[in-house]
Amino acid sequence: MTHRFTRFSIGLILLTASFSMLAALPAFLDGKKMPSLAPMLKKVVPAVVNIATESSRGARHPFFDDPIYRRYYRRPPQRRSKNLGSGVIIDARKGYVLTNNHVIKKANKITVILHNKRRYTATVVGTDPATDIAVLRINAPNLVEVPLGDSDKLRVGDFVVAIGNPFGLGQSVTSGIVSALGRSGLGIEGYENFIQTDASINPGNSGGPLVNLRGELVGLNTAILSKTGGNVGIGFAIPANMVRKLTRQLIKYGEVRRGLLGVYLQDLTPGLARGLNITHAPGALVARVMPGSTAERAGLRRGDIITRVNGEQVKGATSLRNKIGLMRVGARITLKLVRNGKTITVRTRLGKARRRLQASNNWNSRPNRPTTRPLHEKLSGAYFRDLPRRRGRGVIVASVSVQSPAWHAGLRRGDIVVSVNRKKVRNLNQFKRAVASASRALLLNVLRGRGALYIYVD
Repeated sequence: MTHRFTRFSIGLILLTASFSMLAALPAFLDGKKMPSLAPMLKKVVPAVVNIATESSRGARHPFFDDPIYRRYYRRPPQRRSKNLGSGVIIDARKGYVLTNNHVIKKANKITVILHNKRRYTATVVGTDPATDIAVLRINAPNLVEVPLGDSDKLRVGDFVVAIGNPFGLGQSVTSGIVSALGRSGLGIEGYENFIQTDASINPGNSGGPLVNLRGELVGLNTAILSKTGGNVGIGFAIPANMVRKLTRQLIKYGEVRRGLLGVYLQDLTPGLARGLNITHAPGALVARVMPGSTAERAGLRRGDIITRVNGEQVKGATSLRNKIGLMRVGARITLKLVRNGKTITVRTRLGKARRRLQASNNWNSRPNRPTTRPLHEKLSGAYFRDLPRRRGRGVIVASVSVQSPAWHAGLRRGDIVVSVNRKKVRNLNQFKRAVASASRALLLNVLRGRGALYIYVD
């Protein structure tokens, strides 16, 4: 059975101290006071809220836009759905409540229920579906807030506590440790840099806080990995430092106005480092530069390795994408990159999103017959042909046999090869010559869909 990611959309998280072993211990032992999280929770719990939403769903027919039609026919009844989630107050004076976007998505009415059972109708200040963050506002007196901590200081093994309303049971508390940091590539959100924890998290915990032992918010609980939808000890939280930067924009603009650098990135693997004839080190490899983008104007090139952004180390493609994704349009950035063994510093400003590079996998042409003989032992199973002139320059992968050497190398049908060993190829004849003159290893620059990547064949 495959795993699935579950977002908890039933309520807050955890307030019955679930330290099953510690709960049975006395307050004092041999005259010494036993450790307890109760003093910290006494300060934090009042800032954790339940969020109840209502939404209407029903078929809408264009005939009902006609007043004459509406006069004689009744509109079909709409189905109403209810949802429960969690939230945390981050600004008591202004009444700002932080939660997940999926908790309040498409809601017609949002009710925030405080720890003391007071209920307030909330308004949406701003949402960011790409990171699953939303900011609400309530007009209520005497609120309590949770201070934001520094999630960059978290270490694997640090103790954390999750608070919320699992399965709608009511406010509950669970504890655990930080199991991993920087989790990405899970396909949960557009921008992923999750804290993984084994603190028990279940459906209904979405938007609840993950706090450290000082009572500081270090994460916003958002998903679990589970076969059944229940807790198996693998939960994910959005880091507080990401939350801090995004909520500023959400409060100011109602949305996140992300800047665009304009590059397609991939991780620099040892194989790609050999193909590029460079020393393998942490960084993000530029696989393609978007025409007309900030990156092109700043002079970035395909094959550059970006190692630092504004002085911060870039660990890989996801690391760089997350760093850029937290910056707004017009933000100044300083990039350190390696090009042909030399370190270069580039300074620029992030631009607005522009037309994306078109490199569709759909093709329909017969300018020539596809290759019938393998051009390289590692390319056997793949067949290539010229691109139509209107599509640009390069060769397209006409087909790839599943489980063939070319398939295992990473080529797929519809890929467009634009360079071999860092030399541009404009047509099939140039591609054949480039492959024939190469040594055993090949470094292919490939356009795939709307993205680009390097494939190292050895």
